[in-house]
Order: sequence, then structure tokens, then C-alpha cells
Amino acid sequence: MIDPRGRDRAVYVISVAAELAGIHPQTLRIYDRRGLVQPARTGGGSRRYSDADIEKLRRVHELTSEGMNLDGVERVLALEAEVARLREQVARLTRELESKRADIVLYRRK
Repeated sequence: MIDPRGRDRAVYVISVAAELAGIHPQTLRIYDRRGLVQPARTGGGSRRYSDADIEKLRRVHELTSEGMNLDGVERVLALEAEVARLREQVARLTRELESKRADIVLYRRK
């Protein structure tokens, strides 16, 4: 669930987001068109960026500054997201396994 007061809350207009991320507003528009970042939109269609978006923009900027093209950046971001998803899955399965082990220990004691 998204916390409306948290890092996913879209509050920054494009000029502020660009300044916070250290990049030009036109670059943000390019990243949006490429799907590298997907800011929220107001009813009138204006972009609104969250803290999570700013972090992602900084990561994109970091990768492009190291010489990576946008296709490479897109692949790196996808792989990083997959790694994060898999880590969470491993953590969840580890918790479930520990719970089952505890159940077995209790069952054997009875």
C-alpha cells in the first residue's frame, strides 16, 4: 500500500524535480517518454514527482553520467527491480520456513 505522506507521494512540479535530481527539465521529459520514470499526473496533465521518482532520476543520471545509454539504463533498472523483488520473496519464504520449523518443534514436543 502506498503511504500518501511517504516517499511515493507526488508533490514536486517538473522544475523542482529537475533541480532536486540535478538534471534539466527537458531531460525529465525524455525519461518520461522512454518510460524510465512515470510521474503522477494532475487532472490537467501536469507531471508531479515523488521522492521515489527523484531517487530513480538520480540513479538514471548516475548511470548515464558513467556513459551508459538509455537502453542500458532501462535494462539495469529492470534488473535492479527484479533483484529487489527476489530478495523480498526470499525473505518472505525464509520467514515462512522458520514458522513451519517452529510448528514442527512444537508438534514433536507434544
